[in-house]
Amino acid sequence: MSENLRIDLHTHSIFSDGELLPSELARRADVLGHKALAITDHVDASNIQVASQIAEAVNDIRDNWDINLIPGVEITHVPIEVIDKLANKARKYGAEIVVVHGETIVEPVRPGTNRMSAECPEVDIIGHPGLITEEEVQIAIDNDVSLEISARKGHCLGNGHVAKLGLELGANLVLDTDTHAPEDLIDYELAERIAKGAEVPDSEIPKILKDNPEKILKKHGLL
Repeated sequence: MSENLRIDLHTHSIFSDGELLPSELARRADVLGHKALAITDHVDASNIQVASQIAEAVNDIRDNWDINLIPGVEITHVPIEVIDKLANKARKYGAEIVVVHGETIVEPVRPGTNRMSAECPEVDIIGHPGLITEEEVQIAIDNDVSLEISARKGHCLGNGHVAKLGLELGANLVLDTDTHAPEDLIDYELAERIAKGAEVPDSEIPKILKDNPEKILKKHGLL
C-alpha cells in the first residue's frame, strides 16, 4: 500500500442510493488506504433529516476505528432557490460536509445550480460541475467553495474542463469518487492516474489529492 492516503469527500450509502452500509463503506475504504471518507447521501427537502441518521451511524464508527469518517449530504436536483436553505438545514442536522450535485453533462441538472452553489458559503464542494463557467469558478473561489474532479462514470466527462479552468483561476480542486458501489472506491494510485487523465500537471496532483481536501477538513475542525 502506498504511504499516501486517500481523502474522499463524496460517497453514498444505503441512506440514499448506495449499496453499502456506512460500516462496510468505511471498512472497505480503510483497507484501500483512506485517511478520511465523507458519507454524503442524496437529500432534498423530503429527507434532509437523514443527515442526523448518517451522523449517528458515523459517530459510532469513527469513535472506534482509525479512519476519519465524516457525516455529510449531497443536495441533489433541487430548485436552485433553496440550495442555501437546505445547506444550512443540513448543518443543523449534523452534516459536516455539504456537497451539491453540480451541472454534470450527463444529467438534466437545473441550470443555475453551479452558480447558486458557488454563492453559498455553507457549501463545501460542487460535485461534478460539468461545463462550469469562468464567472462561476471565480464566485466559488470568493466563497471558499471547492470544485470536484470526479472518478464516476459519466460525470468524469467534464473533468478536463473543470481541471483546466480551475487551475487557471486558482480554484480549490478535489478528486472524489461519488461512490455508490464497492467497486467505485479507489486507492491513491488510481486517483493519481485519474488526475493525470484530466491533464493535471504532476506538481498539482498532491494539492488536489491531499492539501485541498485537508483544507476543507481543517476548516471544519475535522483534522
